Amino acid sequence: GPFDILDYGANECMLHADEVVAKFPEVHAHAEVIPVRYKAVPSPNIHFAVWKDLVLMMDDLVAQTPDLAGIVILHGTASLEETAYFLSLTAKVAVPIVVVGSQRPASALSTDAGMNLANAIRTAAAPASRGLGVLVLLNDEIHAAREVTKTSTFRLQTFRSPDFGVLGHADGDAIVFYRKPIRRAAPETEFDIRALDALPRVDIVYAYTGSDGTAARAFVEAGAKGVVSAGFAPGFAGQGDADVLKAAVAEKGVVVVQSTRAGSGRTFRGKRLREMGFLIADNLNPQKARLLLSLALTRTSDPAEIERMFLTY
Repeated sequence: GPFDILDYGANECMLHADEVVAKFPEVHAHAEVIPVRYKAVPSPNIHFAVWKDLVLMMDDLVAQTPDLAGIVILHGTASLEETAYFLSLTAKVAVPIVVVGSQRPASALSTDAGMNLANAIRTAAAPASRGLGVLVLLNDEIHAAREVTKTSTFRLQTFRSPDFGVLGHADGDAIVFYRKPIRRAAPETEFDIRALDALPRVDIVYAYTGSDGTAARAFVEAGAKGVVSAGFAPGFAGQGDADVLKAAVAEKGVVVVQSTRAGSGRTFRGKRLREMGFLIADNLNPQKARLLLSLALTRTSDPAEIERMFLTY
Protein backbone atom coordinates (compact mmCIF):
# COMPACT_ATOMS: atom_id res chain seq x y z
CA GLY A 1 0.00 0.00 0.00
CA PRO A 2 0.95 3.67 -0.19
CA PHE A 3 2.22 3.74 3.41
CA ASP A 4 4.09 0.42 3.34
CA ILE A 5 7.58 1.87 2.97
CA LEU A 6 9.45 -0.44 5.37
CA ASP A 7 8.09 -3.98 5.45
CA TYR A 8 7.19 -4.25 1.77
CA GLY A 9 9.93 -6.84 1.14
CA ALA A 10 8.01 -9.38 3.19
CA ASN A 11 5.24 -9.58 0.59
CA GLU A 12 7.73 -11.15 -1.87
CA CYS A 13 6.21 -9.24 -4.77
CA MET A 14 9.08 -7.98 -6.92
CA LEU A 15 8.78 -6.25 -10.27
CA HIS A 16 10.89 -7.14 -13.29
CA ALA A 17 12.69 -4.43 -15.27
CA ASP A 18 10.01 -4.26 -17.95
CA GLU A 19 7.29 -3.97 -15.29
CA VAL A 20 9.11 -1.12 -13.56
CA VAL A 21 9.49 0.74 -16.87
CA ALA A 22 5.80 0.13 -17.61
CA LYS A 23 4.89 1.65 -14.25
CA PHE A 24 6.77 4.85 -15.13
CA PRO A 25 6.15 5.34 -18.87
CA GLU A 26 7.42 8.93 -18.61
CA VAL A 27 10.99 7.58 -18.82
CA HIS A 28 10.51 7.02 -22.57
CA ALA A 29 10.62 10.80 -22.99
CA HIS A 30 14.36 10.74 -22.25
CA ALA A 31 15.58 7.88 -24.45
CA GLU A 32 14.55 4.84 -26.42
CA VAL A 33 14.40 2.44 -23.48
CA ILE A 34 14.86 -1.29 -24.09
CA PRO A 35 13.86 -3.22 -20.92
CA VAL A 36 15.76 -6.50 -20.51
CA ARG A 37 14.22 -9.04 -18.18
CA TYR A 38 16.77 -10.92 -16.06
CA LYS A 39 15.30 -12.16 -12.79
CA ALA A 40 14.02 -10.39 -9.72
CA VAL A 41 16.55 -11.05 -6.95
CA PRO A 42 16.50 -9.50 -3.45
CA SER A 43 19.74 -7.58 -3.23
CA PRO A 44 21.14 -9.40 -0.15
CA ASN A 45 21.07 -12.58 -2.28
CA ILE A 46 23.11 -11.11 -5.14
CA HIS A 47 26.57 -12.61 -5.44
CA PHE A 48 29.02 -13.96 -7.98
CA ALA A 49 26.60 -15.89 -10.23
CA VAL A 50 24.45 -12.79 -10.80
CA TRP A 51 27.47 -10.53 -11.33
CA LYS A 52 28.89 -12.92 -13.93
CA ASP A 53 25.51 -13.08 -15.70
CA LEU A 54 25.37 -9.28 -15.80
CA VAL A 55 28.88 -9.00 -17.26
CA LEU A 56 27.99 -11.51 -20.00
CA MET A 57 24.59 -9.92 -20.67
CA MET A 58 26.18 -6.49 -21.07
CA ASP A 59 28.66 -7.95 -23.57
CA ASP A 60 25.74 -9.33 -25.58
CA LEU A 61 23.67 -6.13 -25.37
CA VAL A 62 26.49 -3.97 -26.69
CA ALA A 63 27.26 -6.48 -29.45
CA GLN A 64 23.61 -6.70 -30.52
CA THR A 65 22.76 -2.99 -30.27
CA PRO A 66 25.33 -0.90 -32.16
CA ASP A 67 23.86 2.46 -31.13
CA LEU A 68 23.44 1.57 -27.45
CA ALA A 69 24.22 4.73 -25.46
CA GLY A 70 24.36 3.19 -22.00
CA ILE A 71 23.08 0.54 -19.58
CA VAL A 72 20.96 0.97 -16.43
CA ILE A 73 20.85 -1.80 -13.81
CA LEU A 74 17.92 -1.80 -11.37
CA HIS A 75 19.03 -2.98 -7.93
CA GLY A 76 17.88 -3.13 -4.33
CA THR A 77 19.74 -0.70 -2.14
CA ALA A 78 21.01 -3.15 0.51
CA SER A 79 23.98 -4.45 -1.51
CA LEU A 80 23.86 -1.95 -4.38
CA GLU A 81 27.33 -0.57 -3.61
CA GLU A 82 28.89 -4.04 -3.85
CA THR A 83 27.39 -4.84 -7.24
CA ALA A 84 28.36 -1.41 -8.54
CA TYR A 85 31.98 -1.71 -7.43
CA PHE A 86 32.29 -5.33 -8.57
CA LEU A 87 31.02 -4.41 -12.03
CA SER A 88 33.33 -1.40 -12.04
CA LEU A 89 36.18 -3.90 -11.67
CA THR A 90 34.93 -6.54 -14.11
CA ALA A 91 32.64 -5.16 -16.83
CA LYS A 92 34.15 -5.18 -20.32
CA VAL A 93 31.87 -2.79 -22.19
CA ALA A 94 32.77 0.83 -22.91
CA VAL A 95 29.29 2.35 -22.59
CA PRO A 96 28.24 4.03 -19.32
CA ILE A 97 26.77 1.68 -16.70
CA VAL A 98 24.51 3.22 -14.08
CA VAL A 99 23.23 1.24 -11.08
CA VAL A 100 20.02 2.64 -9.64
CA GLY A 101 17.70 1.80 -6.78
CA SER A 102 15.05 3.47 -4.66
CA GLN A 103 14.60 3.88 -0.94
CA ARG A 104 10.81 3.61 -1.22
CA PRO A 105 9.00 0.96 -3.26
CA ALA A 106 7.25 1.88 -6.50
CA SER A 107 3.88 1.30 -4.77
CA ALA A 108 4.52 3.84 -2.00
CA LEU A 109 3.25 7.38 -1.71
CA SER A 110 6.14 9.71 -2.59
CA THR A 111 8.25 6.90 -4.03
CA ASP A 112 11.62 7.94 -5.41
CA ALA A 113 11.64 5.04 -7.90
CA GLY A 114 10.30 6.90 -10.94
CA MET A 115 12.56 9.94 -10.69
CA ASN A 116 15.61 7.81 -9.90
CA LEU A 117 14.92 5.62 -12.92
CA ALA A 118 14.44 8.60 -15.23
CA ASN A 119 17.63 10.22 -13.96
CA ALA A 120 19.59 6.98 -14.30
CA ILE A 121 18.46 6.67 -17.92
CA ARG A 122 19.45 10.28 -18.61
CA THR A 123 22.82 9.73 -16.93
CA ALA A 124 23.53 6.52 -18.87
CA ALA A 125 22.70 8.32 -22.12
CA ALA A 126 24.91 11.33 -21.34
CA PRO A 127 28.21 11.37 -23.30
CA ALA A 128 29.94 12.89 -20.24
CA SER A 129 29.27 9.67 -18.30
CA ARG A 130 31.74 7.70 -20.42
CA GLY A 131 35.05 6.74 -18.88
CA LEU A 132 34.02 7.21 -15.25
CA GLY A 133 33.64 3.54 -14.31
CA VAL A 134 30.30 2.31 -13.05
CA LEU A 135 28.09 5.07 -11.65
CA VAL A 136 25.42 5.01 -8.94
CA LEU A 137 22.38 7.29 -9.18
CA LEU A 138 19.88 8.04 -6.43
CA ASN A 139 18.40 11.23 -5.02
CA ASP A 140 19.54 13.30 -8.05
CA GLU A 141 23.18 12.54 -7.16
CA ILE A 142 25.76 10.74 -9.30
CA HIS A 143 28.41 8.81 -7.38
CA ALA A 144 31.47 6.76 -8.29
CA ALA A 145 30.94 3.05 -7.59
CA ARG A 146 34.27 2.76 -5.78
CA GLU A 147 33.44 5.40 -3.21
CA VAL A 148 29.69 5.32 -2.61
CA THR A 149 28.15 3.57 0.38
CA LYS A 150 24.74 3.28 1.97
CA THR A 151 24.81 5.35 5.16
CA SER A 152 21.22 5.51 6.42
CA THR A 153 18.51 2.89 6.81
CA PHE A 154 15.49 4.96 5.74
CA ARG A 155 16.48 8.43 4.50
CA LEU A 156 16.34 9.27 0.81
CA GLN A 157 19.86 10.74 0.91
CA THR A 158 21.26 7.41 2.13
CA PHE A 159 23.99 7.05 -0.51
CA ARG A 160 27.12 9.05 0.23
CA SER A 161 30.74 9.13 -0.93
CA PRO A 162 32.29 9.92 2.45
CA ASP A 163 35.78 11.11 1.57
CA PHE A 164 35.19 12.99 -1.67
CA GLY A 165 31.51 13.53 -2.37
CA VAL A 166 29.43 13.22 -5.51
CA LEU A 167 30.74 13.35 -9.08
CA GLY A 168 27.79 15.39 -10.29
CA HIS A 169 24.04 15.90 -10.31
CA ALA A 170 21.10 14.83 -12.41
CA ASP A 171 19.19 18.11 -12.48
CA GLY A 172 15.93 18.79 -14.27
CA ASP A 173 17.64 20.59 -17.14
CA ALA A 174 20.98 18.76 -17.44
CA ILE A 175 23.30 15.98 -16.31
CA VAL A 176 26.28 17.85 -14.86
CA PHE A 177 29.66 16.53 -13.67
CA TYR A 178 32.25 18.35 -11.62
CA ARG A 179 35.01 15.80 -11.08
CA LYS A 180 36.36 12.48 -12.34
CA PRO A 181 37.57 9.47 -10.37
CA ILE A 182 41.19 8.67 -11.25
CA ARG A 183 41.41 5.09 -9.99
CA ARG A 184 41.36 2.49 -12.77
CA ALA A 185 37.90 1.14 -13.60
CA ALA A 186 35.97 -0.84 -16.21
CA PRO A 187 36.48 -1.69 -18.94
CA GLU A 188 40.26 -1.13 -18.56
CA THR A 189 40.95 -3.59 -15.73
CA GLU A 190 43.04 -6.75 -15.40
CA PHE A 191 40.15 -8.82 -14.01
CA ASP A 192 38.09 -11.11 -16.24
CA ILE A 193 35.44 -13.26 -14.59
CA ARG A 194 33.71 -14.45 -17.75
CA ALA A 195 35.29 -17.93 -17.61
CA LEU A 196 35.35 -18.27 -13.79
CA ASP A 197 33.01 -20.57 -11.87
CA ALA A 198 33.50 -18.99 -8.45
CA LEU A 199 35.60 -16.53 -6.47
CA PRO A 200 38.15 -17.50 -3.82
CA ARG A 201 36.71 -17.38 -0.30
CA VAL A 202 37.31 -14.05 1.43
CA ASP A 203 35.72 -13.20 4.79
CA ILE A 204 35.46 -10.07 6.94
CA VAL A 205 36.48 -9.96 10.60
CA TYR A 206 34.76 -7.05 12.36
CA ALA A 207 36.70 -5.49 15.23
CA TYR A 208 35.14 -5.02 18.66
CA THR A 209 36.64 -4.82 22.12
CA GLY A 210 37.08 -8.19 23.80
CA SER A 211 37.05 -10.33 20.65
CA ASP A 212 38.99 -13.53 21.28
CA GLY A 213 39.50 -14.39 17.61
CA THR A 214 36.74 -17.03 17.40
CA ALA A 215 35.32 -15.68 14.12
CA ALA A 216 38.77 -15.22 12.60
CA ARG A 217 39.68 -18.82 13.51
CA ALA A 218 36.44 -20.11 12.00
CA PHE A 219 37.04 -18.28 8.72
CA VAL A 220 40.59 -19.61 8.43
CA GLU A 221 39.43 -23.15 9.24
CA ALA A 222 36.65 -22.81 6.63
CA GLY A 223 39.35 -22.31 4.01
CA ALA A 224 39.46 -18.54 3.55
CA LYS A 225 42.14 -17.56 1.05
CA GLY A 226 41.84 -13.97 2.19
CA VAL A 227 40.49 -12.04 5.16
CA VAL A 228 39.58 -8.38 5.41
CA SER A 229 40.12 -7.04 8.89
CA ALA A 230 37.46 -4.37 9.51
CA GLY A 231 39.58 -2.92 12.26
CA PHE A 232 39.54 -0.09 14.71
CA ALA A 233 40.39 3.26 13.12
CA PRO A 234 42.94 4.20 11.84
CA GLY A 235 43.44 0.54 10.96
CA PHE A 236 44.33 -2.29 13.33
CA ALA A 237 42.77 -5.47 14.65
CA GLY A 238 42.27 -6.15 18.35
CA GLN A 239 44.82 -8.49 19.90
CA GLY A 240 42.62 -11.60 19.84
CA ASP A 241 41.92 -11.28 16.13
CA ALA A 242 45.42 -10.06 15.26
CA ASP A 243 47.07 -13.15 16.80
CA VAL A 244 44.88 -15.51 14.77
CA LEU A 245 45.30 -13.58 11.52
CA LYS A 246 49.06 -13.16 11.92
CA ALA A 247 49.39 -16.94 12.31
CA ALA A 248 47.16 -17.49 9.25
CA VAL A 249 49.43 -15.29 7.14
CA ALA A 250 52.62 -17.00 8.35
CA GLU A 251 51.43 -20.61 8.42
CA LYS A 252 48.74 -20.86 5.72
CA GLY A 253 49.52 -18.06 3.29
CA VAL A 254 46.19 -16.34 3.92
CA VAL A 255 46.21 -12.79 2.58
CA VAL A 256 44.99 -10.32 5.21
CA VAL A 257 43.99 -6.81 4.19
CA GLN A 258 43.51 -4.15 6.84
CA SER A 259 40.44 -1.94 6.43
CA THR A 260 38.52 -0.13 9.17
CA ARG A 261 35.02 -0.03 10.59
CA ALA A 262 35.13 3.80 10.58
CA GLY A 263 33.42 4.23 7.22
CA SER A 264 35.96 6.54 5.62
CA GLY A 265 39.65 7.31 5.44
CA ARG A 266 42.80 5.43 4.46
CA THR A 267 44.56 2.72 6.39
CA PHE A 268 48.35 2.84 6.53
CA ARG A 269 51.03 0.12 6.54
CA GLY A 270 52.92 1.02 9.67
CA LYS A 271 55.37 -1.05 11.71
CA ARG A 272 52.71 -3.24 13.33
CA LEU A 273 51.04 -4.23 10.04
CA ARG A 274 54.36 -4.85 8.30
CA GLU A 275 55.47 -7.18 11.08
CA MET A 276 52.22 -9.16 10.85
CA GLY A 277 52.36 -9.31 7.05
CA PHE A 278 49.04 -7.49 6.57
CA LEU A 279 48.30 -5.38 3.49
CA ILE A 280 46.19 -2.21 3.47
CA ALA A 281 42.80 -1.55 1.91
CA ASP A 282 43.61 2.12 1.25
CA ASN A 283 40.24 3.87 1.77
CA LEU A 284 37.96 1.03 0.62
CA ASN A 285 35.33 0.04 3.14
CA PRO A 286 35.42 -3.60 4.29
CA GLN A 287 32.73 -4.91 1.94
CA LYS A 288 34.45 -3.37 -1.08
CA ALA A 289 37.92 -4.42 0.06
CA ARG A 290 36.55 -7.97 0.19
CA LEU A 291 35.50 -7.79 -3.46
CA LEU A 292 38.84 -6.44 -4.68
CA LEU A 293 40.75 -9.02 -2.63
CA SER A 294 38.59 -11.82 -4.08
CA LEU A 295 39.36 -10.64 -7.60
CA ALA A 296 43.04 -10.10 -6.83
CA LEU A 297 43.29 -13.70 -5.64
CA THR A 298 41.96 -14.92 -9.00
CA ARG A 299 45.14 -13.43 -10.51
CA THR A 300 47.89 -13.88 -7.92
CA SER A 301 48.76 -14.65 -4.31
CA ASP A 302 51.85 -12.43 -4.34
CA PRO A 303 51.39 -9.80 -1.59
CA ALA A 304 53.34 -7.17 -3.53
CA GLU A 305 51.06 -7.58 -6.55
CA ILE A 306 47.93 -7.49 -4.41
CA GLU A 307 49.21 -4.35 -2.69
CA ARG A 308 49.69 -2.78 -6.14
CA MET A 309 46.09 -3.64 -7.05
CA PHE A 310 44.75 -1.96 -3.90
CA LEU A 311 46.64 1.19 -4.85
CA THR A 312 45.44 0.98 -8.48
CA TYR A 313 41.72 0.28 -8.10
